[in-house]
Amino acid sequence: MKKWNRSIKEKAIQMRLSGSSYSQIKKKFFIPKSTLSDWFVNLPKPNHLYYTDRQSWLKKIRVLALKANKLKYQKINQDLKNQVKEDISNWSNINSTETQKTILAFLYWAEGSKGHMVVFANTDPRLCLLFITLLRKCFQLDESKFRVRLHLHDYQDQKVIKKFWSNLLSIPESKFYKIYLKERSKNKTFRRNFGGVCFIKYNSVYLQRKIMEYAYMIGEKLIGKVKVPVV
Repeated sequence: MKKWNRSIKEKAIQMRLSGSSYSQIKKKFFIPKSTLSDWFVNLPKPNHLYYTDRQSWLKKIRVLALKANKLKYQKINQDLKNQVKEDISNWSNINSTETQKTILAFLYWAEGSKGHMVVFANTDPRLCLLFITLLRKCFQLDESKFRVRLHLHDYQDQKVIKKFWSNLLSIPESKFYKIYLKERSKNKTFRRNFGGVCFIKYNSVYLQRKIMEYAYMIGEKLIGKVKVPVV
């Protein structure tokens, strides 16, 4: 068996650490691959792209990093969901009338109109469905007083979106006002797969005031009265 000079071995190892392949080292020193394997057995595996194509290496690393971060946040989100699910499962009064009226009142206080009728507007279908579901559960309503208005972008499919909201809210399309189209979207696309802004209206000044009184009084029970300065 041939005994190789130490300096050649060190040069071969340095080439390997710098990203050279077995073929490149073998061609330079005429060393058998089996001998190189013995020399390199404890060396870390080189990343050829790091030394030969920096841009390709960065691109590859970014893809791997994005994948790793996605998996990381998926696990965090799943852990969070499991914690909240376990917490909610122990709530005994979530379906009580008191709880539902509290949620409805605060929901309307935050997102509802403070004008002369019940008007709730949002882009999130889940929030709109929650509001109208609680409204129907907590109060006796005249369904004929419901109206809906949609604010959409010019490029959106009006018929499809109108049908979606009608089915979701259980309000017939005949109760929908003429759709309002935003002027600024005629020459520019803002968002896709977006259901616009949905305004749910119920024509009752009395009900609007009652919901707000629930919100104010429940709020006072929780935080006390707040003196708002007149300016």
